[in-house]
Parts: sequence; C-alpha cells; structure tokens
Amino acid sequence: MALPLKEQVIIVTGAGRGLGAAIATAFAREGARVAINYRESREKAEALAKTLGPTTAAFKADVRDPREVTAMVRAVTEHFGAPTTVIHNALADFVFNGDARTKLSDLTWQDISVQAETGVGGALNLIREIRPAMAEAGFGRLILIGTNLFQNPVVPYHDYTAAKAALLSLTRTAAAELGPLGVTVNMVSGGLLRVTDASAATPDAVFDLIAGSTPLRQVTTPEELADAVLFFASPWARAVTGQNLIVDGGLVFG
Repeated sequence: MALPLKEQVIIVTGAGRGLGAAIATAFAREGARVAINYRESREKAEALAKTLGPTTAAFKADVRDPREVTAMVRAVTEHFGAPTTVIHNALADFVFNGDARTKLSDLTWQDISVQAETGVGGALNLIREIRPAMAEAGFGRLILIGTNLFQNPVVPYHDYTAAKAALLSLTRTAAAELGPLGVTVNMVSGGLLRVTDASAATPDAVFDLIAGSTPLRQVTTPEELADAVLFFASPWARAVTGQNLIVDGGLVFG
C-alpha cells in the first residue's frame, strides 16, 4: 500500500527551526498536512505554521515524555486525522563546535544519556504511540534522522554520534518488526548542514574543508536533506525499509 504525499498526515519533531523546519516546509509544499512539533521554540513554530498555511499547525511536546507524546498525537489526530508519517528529527541541545566538544577524558555516561534520551527514547515513545493507528490503516512511514559521523567521525562528537548509532540499530529492528503491518522504517543521515542553529558555531574553515572533500564540492543544505526525507515517505519508496540513506554530497560512501 502507498499513499501520495498530499494524502498523508505528517508529524515532524523538532520542527520549529533548522532542519526540522526545512522538512516541514518540504512536506507542506507537496500538499501534506503537517504537524510542526516543538519543545521550546513556540514562536518560531507558530510563525512557520502561519507562513506555510492552513494545512500546517504547531504542537508542543517534549518527545522524551511519553505522556506529552500521547497528548500530541491525540491533538494532531483531532486536528488533521490519524498520523500516517512521523519524522523524528528532535535533537537534545547540541552545538557542533569541535573546539568545544566534550573529549573522552571528560566524557561521562550522562553526556551520552542526554543525547540518547531525545534521540532513541523519543523515537521509541513515538513508535509506541503511533503504532496502533498505523497497524489499523495498514500503512505507516517512520523516518529517523541520523548522521554520517558514525561512518566518518571527522570530528569525534562522542555523545551525539553514539546516540545516533543506537538510533540506526532501532531503525533496523523496528523495520523488521513493523514491516508485516505495512509500516516502513528508514533513516536519513546528513553531514554538517549549512547552516542550522546547531551548526552556526562551526568555523567557516571547517565548512570549506568539508565542501572541498565532497565530489559535489559543496556542503549539504537543510533543504537538500529534506528532499531526501520526502523520498522515504513517497510511493516510490514503498518497497524500501530498514535503510540508511547518507545525504552529504558524497563525503561518505555508504
């Protein structure tokens, strides 16, 4: 079974700004009904929804809290109908600045846990909440946002990368279990994006180094990665599940 994008109800977590906002914008452009989830960026989320029009709306929830996820899904269902597609993009507070990163000598399990709680725990809360409706419909699309850093840790962000690697494992095990229900689960992994709030602290020299190392000689933008997310939600990806698509201009060959 496959649904055109314009017939889908989308939840994008962490969509008030940055990559999440680009993903929400891409789906709205294709005519989907889009729930813009935010935790703290209320003004940005509501402004984005206003800009994108009546097929979008902002919904507050901290994905780390199962009760808030339940309330959000209920509110989205009442507003748009049952969600068909979830893009888990939410990220614990993080800044991509290699000079300021936590090094192994100072790293604690708590550092990794903070990232995993949003990345992996948030994904689990979403999957558990939307699974019944997707099973009933015989259709669902789960798309998780990863990173190319576990293929090429050009900057060793230990906590962030470890959490994303765990999320890739969940992507594949969830794909195996949910496939018989008509639900696909895939990951889209970008590299450093030019530019988001999280990457704004990255020195220009790093952007230039990465651009020069890619076959396309450029750093990927949020909008370019968002278009790849559309593919996994579209009918053209109906036979694709458990995959990790790296979108970084060819910096990493997966």
